[in-house]
Amino acid sequence: MNDVTPNLMTYAEVEATSTKQEPGSGSLLHKILNTLIKTTMASFEEMFKRSCVPLKPPGLVLQYGTAGFRTNAGLLEHVMFRMGLLATLRSKQTKAAIGVMVTASHNPEEDNGVKLIDPMGEMLKASWEDHATQLGNAETEQLLSVLEDIVKIEDIDRNQGALVFVGRDTRSSSASLAQMVIDGVSSLGGRYKDYGLVTTPQLHYMVCCHNTLGCYGEATLEGYYGKLCRAFIELTKNTPNRTDDQKHLTVDGANGIGATKLREMERHLKKELQISLFNEGNGKLNYQCGADFVKVQQKPPTGVTVNSGERCCSFDGDADRIVYYYTDSGGRFHLLDGDKIATLISTFLKELLTQARLNLKMAVVQTAYANGSSTRYLEDTMKLIVRCVKTGVKHLHHAAKEFDMSVYFEANGHGTVLFSRAAEEKIRQMAEDVNIDDTRKRAAILLRQTINVINQTVGDAICDMLLIEAILALRGMTVQQWDAIYADLPNRQLKVKVSDRQAIQTTDAERRALSPAGLQDAINISVGKYRNARSFVRPSGTEDVVRVYAEADTQDSADSLAHEVSLAVYRLAGGVGEEPKLLH
Repeated sequence: MNDVTPNLMTYAEVEATSTKQEPGSGSLLHKILNTLIKTTMASFEEMFKRSCVPLKPPGLVLQYGTAGFRTNAGLLEHVMFRMGLLATLRSKQTKAAIGVMVTASHNPEEDNGVKLIDPMGEMLKASWEDHATQLGNAETEQLLSVLEDIVKIEDIDRNQGALVFVGRDTRSSSASLAQMVIDGVSSLGGRYKDYGLVTTPQLHYMVCCHNTLGCYGEATLEGYYGKLCRAFIELTKNTPNRTDDQKHLTVDGANGIGATKLREMERHLKKELQISLFNEGNGKLNYQCGADFVKVQQKPPTGVTVNSGERCCSFDGDADRIVYYYTDSGGRFHLLDGDKIATLISTFLKELLTQARLNLKMAVVQTAYANGSSTRYLEDTMKLIVRCVKTGVKHLHHAAKEFDMSVYFEANGHGTVLFSRAAEEKIRQMAEDVNIDDTRKRAAILLRQTINVINQTVGDAICDMLLIEAILALRGMTVQQWDAIYADLPNRQLKVKVSDRQAIQTTDAERRALSPAGLQDAINISVGKYRNARSFVRPSGTEDVVRVYAEADTQDSADSLAHEVSLAVYRLAGGVGEEPKLLH
């Protein structure tokens, strides 16, 4: 999948693509911006007065990062229009379809955001993140020159056709903001396909399907549901003794788009997975529910009935994260986060590789936030390669592409599995080989079906849910047995307000502090006081705070260590306000 060549589109082919084209302001803006590369600033300004290009709020500065742009929805009209422009230029440069998703994921209902999707369904190329930031923050009178610069730097052929796929989540602001994206696309002569309400991973999937000429799948929702559910049913038919209780799963949809799409998919599952869906849109998006709430608060979401011992999971607002949980007979809450998910999946895949006797290089990619117990289990017990990278799913995805097979998850539940094209071909050949023994052939067939359950373009809560349910069924495991694979080390996350987060510089995948002077030494001294302890600090990507992580053999020790490290940050890195207090 990683090596598939995009569908290169000529302008004529794009024009022939079956897409929707809305009338209205786009036609005027098209005339304006189609000639802007050739006009002088003065003539552009004159035309701009007659256009309806949304104005940038004075003084607003936003940064395009892993999550794209994200802030209060009322501040985003100009950004959406400009991202429509940028997506069109990116499509012209790559000669492939580009996606634009309007969502703010797990943020509150009043926020919104936008992220661009590259040709293979991956996140936007890093150098284009810089273009996005520059274009999004340009003052109105600078818009022409910034666009000119991008065209020049990226050597873009203005006559090349462009196609942009647009999707949005269920926020009340999303429809109008998606229209601003469409206006931006139309203004540069681009074509678009409006997918309307979709999860973020579904739009990633559509982009990849289109650009691989259907090799990855059919670029429709029915194609998405059909591919995943057929593979899930094929996988689980190897477990004929599953009871209805084992087929049942409680799902918290975070009152978001994931709930809507899960309802649409149910009929394709043919009762092989029986879902009790809560928070399916009758409440406020992400409010006291969803994957982020469950992970941070360490308790079940509001509005969900959690019966003792039953499997439950939560999506986030745009359905690219998932976490599992259950309560035991004593009412105690147990969270199975991204680390637990990665361990379950990688253990399953390693066993199949061993049974198939396939020589493929497999790895698990984590961040420094991964619980130390999970890392030790994967390395010491499963004998797997574990790679640690900087926080941010784009870093995990990039590192994962270096291996034949790789599982990557952040602790927040965002992750997926990648297979190289060569690995997929080896698995296919073995699955179809009539001359190998039954054990090897069955393992290869299960691997092939597993590939078809996975959305390799990005973390996808729906796909991850199906894979987890299939693995538990195949291995005959309860959620309690899954949880018992290893025991998490107690941990604590804190944040310290500082005058300038840039005072903190890190290395070794953010696990060691380079500056300010003396901070890492102070951390080392504190860590040395506790058993099975580690701690690291990293600057926030969005605000002037430093994030502190600590783990140790007991919760009291983890709390004390986090407090000591927070004090060191406060005293050495320009802390603001009161000194951090020890948690009670």
